[in-house]
Amino acid sequence: MDTHAGTLAPRAGRLPEARTLMRIALPMMGGSIIETLYNLTDAFFLGKLGTAEVGAPSISFNIVFFLIVFGSGLSGAGTTLIAQSRGKGDPARMNHYMNQLASLLAVASLALVAIGVLLAGPILRLLATPEDIYGHALTYMRIVFTGVPFMFAYFVLQSSFTAIGKTMTPLRVHLMAVAVNVLLDPILIFGLGPVPAFGVAGAALATVLSQAVGAALSLAVLIRGRDGLKLRRSAMKPEPAAWGLLLRIGLPSSLGQGVSAFGFTVIQGVVNSFGTATVAAFGVGNRIMHLFDIPTHGLAQATTSLVGKAMGSRDHAAVSRTVKSALSLIVLFELPLLVLAFFFGGDLVRLFVNDPEAIRLGDIMFKVVNPSLLLFGLYMALTGTFQGAGDTKVIMVLSVVRLWVIRVPLAYGLAWLTDLGPMSIWLAMFVSNFLTAVAGMLYFKAGRWKKALDPDEV
Repeated sequence: MDTHAGTLAPRAGRLPEARTLMRIALPMMGGSIIETLYNLTDAFFLGKLGTAEVGAPSISFNIVFFLIVFGSGLSGAGTTLIAQSRGKGDPARMNHYMNQLASLLAVASLALVAIGVLLAGPILRLLATPEDIYGHALTYMRIVFTGVPFMFAYFVLQSSFTAIGKTMTPLRVHLMAVAVNVLLDPILIFGLGPVPAFGVAGAALATVLSQAVGAALSLAVLIRGRDGLKLRRSAMKPEPAAWGLLLRIGLPSSLGQGVSAFGFTVIQGVVNSFGTATVAAFGVGNRIMHLFDIPTHGLAQATTSLVGKAMGSRDHAAVSRTVKSALSLIVLFELPLLVLAFFFGGDLVRLFVNDPEAIRLGDIMFKVVNPSLLLFGLYMALTGTFQGAGDTKVIMVLSVVRLWVIRVPLAYGLAWLTDLGPMSIWLAMFVSNFLTAVAGMLYFKAGRWKKALDPDEV
């Protein structure tokens, strides 16, 4: 990787891309922090009902994620094309790709609702979901899947405004939606006045209703128009060339994330086999790790925006400066958080679960997995670079390798052939993160990603 220890701290005068990255990434980080804190609050409220109730969203998350990543991958393609069009100085193409993305996601969301609602039960059975969690998880999943179209409407706003570096607008929309969620969560879970206590179903209902608010606000912003991006029904009419390019860039990323998410779902099967305490430790631990990953994901998305713009204008020197700045900033953000969790992981889990065994397992999980997360965070910045350049095939390949070639076989093998117990999962997570990050860095150094998408095609 073309970086040196002496360049880890970005100099503001020498690397102005660092300031631009932070300007784009900070609102996304803020939105993600708020969303993750809500998810932790959700776990906190459900934890008051019992370990089985808090385990339902944990099991459901990977299955829901498996389907919604297709929207996420297509949204990433929209960011790439809008950013490269911006780099070329072509506002008409920027608006065109935004409208085409909206129509493609609308169709995709309806298909995913049907698939998710119909397959929720069979998938949970296939994963050997514990009986005390199964009913809660099935109810939660079926309700949450009905909110996918609302979620995808927000994706259009987020991806297009990220491409032009205006991330405060999606943040404001997200804040309003999460505020609705936080308000409704305890009311619908525990009941209030004439509102009955819905339990786990209440948490799912609060999520969907808040997503509907976010979708309405997103559509209002896009229809009103801003910074050259305006949603029009006539412009949403599918154009084969635009849909083809969105699919060409978005599908590899979507498939990679989807197949990986399915791998996470299969891993959940191993987790489930070790009992409810392991399910709770894994679920809460993963939520906390996702919180720590927020700076990484925000900077990766900001990197996609700046690299896409630089590739569109054929400014490869700006690409190099952007990547160096992103890597430096990830070290500065991630290292303190990972050190904190390494030493106090059990205490963090204790905030959400009272089960001593779950706390013990969560503490071990942080100590084993955390050392691999910094390296994987650096790799995530490189995936932002690949995405901005339109090279999503490598993201797909490495995502599949991470889960299906390394993590799933290793977790099942250790679980079946040794007496390591839940440690099998934690070791598989460490090894898969480490090896994938090394492979991504070697690919970045080779430089083939620079030729993935000719700006003249955009």
